[in-house]
Amino acid sequence: MKKITGLIRSIQVGLPEKDHPECQKEAPQKPWITGIFKRTVLGPVRLERHNLWGDGQADLVHHGGLDKAVCVYPSEHWAHWQDILPPHQLVGGAFGENFTLEGLTEAEVCIGDIFVVGSALVQISQPRQPCWKLARRWQIKDLAVQVERTGFTGWYFRVLQEGIVESTAAVQLTDRPFPQWTVARANQLMHQERDNRTAAEELSLCPLLSSSWQGTLRQRCRDQNPPDLAPRRFGDTDS
Repeated sequence: MKKITGLIRSIQVGLPEKDHPECQKEAPQKPWITGIFKRTVLGPVRLERHNLWGDGQADLVHHGGLDKAVCVYPSEHWAHWQDILPPHQLVGGAFGENFTLEGLTEAEVCIGDIFVVGSALVQISQPRQPCWKLARRWQIKDLAVQVERTGFTGWYFRVLQEGIVESTAAVQLTDRPFPQWTVARANQLMHQERDNRTAAEELSLCPLLSSSWQGTLRQRCRDQNPPDLAPRRFGDTDS
C-alpha cells in the first residue's frame, strides 16, 4: 500500500454557545446555539470515542456521535476561499473543524481509511455535509451550497482507539479497505449525481460508511421524490 501521510496543522475545540459575539457583527437575527466557533488547542489533548476533550455540539441529532467524533478540513482549500471569505480569518477552525490538516484532501482519502494520529486510531466515516450554521457563521446565505459544489467539504473521523493527539502530529494511513470510494467520489455521488441510483445503492452497502449516509442513499434508491435540502442548507429562512 502506498505510504500516505498528512499533518495536523492545528486542533480546535469549542462548546455550544448562545449568541456568540461573532454572530452580532451583522444585523440582528434570531438567537441560536452553536459549537461552530472553535478555539485552537495548544499542546496535547485527549481524543475519546465521541469527541475531543473540551469539544461539543449543540444539535446532537445531526452533529456529533460515534460516526462524527472529529470534523476534519484540509488547509489546501483556503486558496479557493480567499476570494469569498476574509483571507485573514482563514485559519484553523474557520470551517468549524476540529482537525485542520495539511497534505490530505478529499481526492486522496477514502471511506473506511484508518489512520494513526498520535496514540489514537481513527477512521473516515463520511464526507461532511455543510449546513446553514456554517453559512450563518460567515453571513453568506448560500455558503453550504457553494461548499457542496466545490467538493471541498472535509470529512469526519470515528475513533477506533482513544488516545492523545496534538498539532504537528503526523496522520499516517494504515489500512484502506475501500479504495474505490474516495471522499471526493462519495461527495460527487451525493450532491452531483443524484439520479445515479445504481452507484447510490453500491455506496450504501459499504459497511464502513456512516449509518446516516447509508440511510440517505437507501432512501434515494427507494424514493422517486428526493428530500427537501433547503432546511439543511438554509435553515429557518426567517433567521
